[in-house]
Parts: sequence; structure tokens; C-alpha cells
Amino acid sequence: DVQLVESGGGLVQPGGSLRLSCAASGYTGGRMCLAWFRRVPGKEREGVASILVGGGVTFYAPSVKGRFTISTDNAKNILFLQMNSLKPEDTAVYYCVADAKAVVPWDWFGGYSSRGQGTQVTVS
Repeated sequence: DVQLVESGGGLVQPGGSLRLSCAASGYTGGRMCLAWFRRVPGKEREGVASILVGGGVTFYAPSVKGRFTISTDNAKNILFLQMNSLKPEDTAVYYCVADAKAVVPWDWFGGYSSRGQGTQVTVS
């Protein structure tokens, strides 16, 4: 199984930027769908962005399109989420997920075989 560890969360003012990282270990190649989800207190987790390893095809939720960018460093097996023009409503715990069979743009959160522990992003 792929192991995922997020980092990069924190406190930022509205309009600011943060970059989240997700280090993956145990990936041996082949189709892999990587995604970022977030959970706002009191709400269901929602898909934010996803990318297909190898093809580079990306998908974004309408609420973040144009502000967030998902990317990978394939040599180092790291997934990134660059977040610009942050808004208070972006405050959430962000999770990276991975699964070889997940549908795009994103599947049910619990259906991903690999999920990180989450990192808090606070925009205030």
C-alpha cells in the first residue's frame, strides 16, 4: 500500500498563499489517481483537486478553480497543492488520498485505499 504524509498547513491571512505537500512511499508504478479533499467542521468532506499520475490530467472543484493548483514531483513521489488567494471559507482540514482504481475527478473519500492524516489550514 501507498503511505501518505501531509505537511504545509498553517495559519494565513485572507488573500495569502500556502503550499501543501504529501509525501508518498510504497508507490511502484502504474495508474494512480491522487487527490486532495478537505473537511470543514460540520460538513462532509469534499473533493478539491485531483490528478492522474503519468497523464497529468487535473481536475478542480469550482470553488477553488483558478486559485489552487495540484501538481506532482514524480521523481520524489510528492503531491502538492498550491493554494493562492485564500479565503476564510477555505479553512478546513486537508487530506491527500491515492488509489489506483479511483474514478475521476474524485471518488468517495472512504473508497481511497491510501489516505493521509490531514493537515489544518486556517484562513483568518
